[in-house]
Amino acid sequence: MDPTQQKALNALESFILLSASASSSRAAADLVKQATSAPNTYVFAELLQTKNVAALRTASPEHSSYYTLLEIFAWGTWADYSSTPNLPSLTDAQAQKLRQLSLLSLSASPSTLTYTHLLTALSLPSTRALEDLVISTIYAGLLVAKLDTQSQRIDVSSVSPLRDLHLGKVPHLISTLDTWNGRCVSVLDDLETQIKEVRQKASERRKREQRDEAAVEKLVGQALKEKGKAGEKRGAQEAVGGGGAVAGGGNDGMDLDEKAGPGRPRGAKRGGGAIKNAAKRMME
Repeated sequence: MDPTQQKALNALESFILLSASASSSRAAADLVKQATSAPNTYVFAELLQTKNVAALRTASPEHSSYYTLLEIFAWGTWADYSSTPNLPSLTDAQAQKLRQLSLLSLSASPSTLTYTHLLTALSLPSTRALEDLVISTIYAGLLVAKLDTQSQRIDVSSVSPLRDLHLGKVPHLISTLDTWNGRCVSVLDDLETQIKEVRQKASERRKREQRDEAAVEKLVGQALKEKGKAGEKRGAQEAVGGGGAVAGGGNDGMDLDEKAGPGRPRGAKRGGGAIKNAAKRMME
C-alpha cells in the first residue's frame, strides 16, 4: 500500500472509533467537521459507512448537509462544493484540504492543469495563491509535480491514491476495465501471431542455409576430386615424357661405351640407372 494512503487511513481510524459514540445527529455532524479539518485525513469512505454517520442522510437538513459535505471530501471537488447549495461553511483548514484533494482529481487530465483552468476550478484569487497550494500539496506527499511558470502550467508525475470511488461510478469503472482488458487480450493475440511468424521465418531461413551449405560442400568436394584427377593425369604424362628422354639418353650412353673401347665393361653404361628410375616412376 502507498505510504501516504496508509498514513491517511491511520489518521482516520480514531474518528471511526469515535463514531460509535456519536449517537446524536449533532455529535455525528461535529465528528464530520473534526475529521475533515484534521491533518493527514484524506480518505473518508470508511467513515461514511459507519452507522451513526450514515444516519445523517435521513437527519434534518441542518445535519444532513454534513453527510453531503463528507461525500464531497471523499470523492468530490471544489466545484462540487461551490455548486451545491446549503452546505456548511468551511474553515481555512477544510478549504485548503478540499482544494488539495480537488487538485489530485484534476491531475487525471493534462488539459486541466493550466494556471488559467486551475484558478477558476479552485476559486483562487491569484497565481501566487495557486503556486502556494501546489507547493503545499507536494510537501504533504500527495503529489509529485513541477511548476512550469514559463508555460503557466503544472507538470504532474504521480498522484497518491487518496480519492475514494463513488459507488455510482463502479459500473463505469468495470466497463472501462473490461474495455482495457479486451485491448490487452487483442494485443497479446497479435504478439503471439507475430512471434509464430518470426519463428516460422527463422526455421525456413535455417533450412535454406543448411541446403546452401550442403550444396557448397558438394561443389567443393567435386572440385577437389576433379583437381585430384587432373593432377594424377598430369603426373602420368610427365612420367611418360621423362622416360622417353631418358631412353634416348641411354642410346648415347651406349655409343659412348662403344667408343670407350674394350677397356670398359659393357654393363657399365651411363644410361642404365636413368632407365630403371623412369620405369619405377611409371609403375608408381
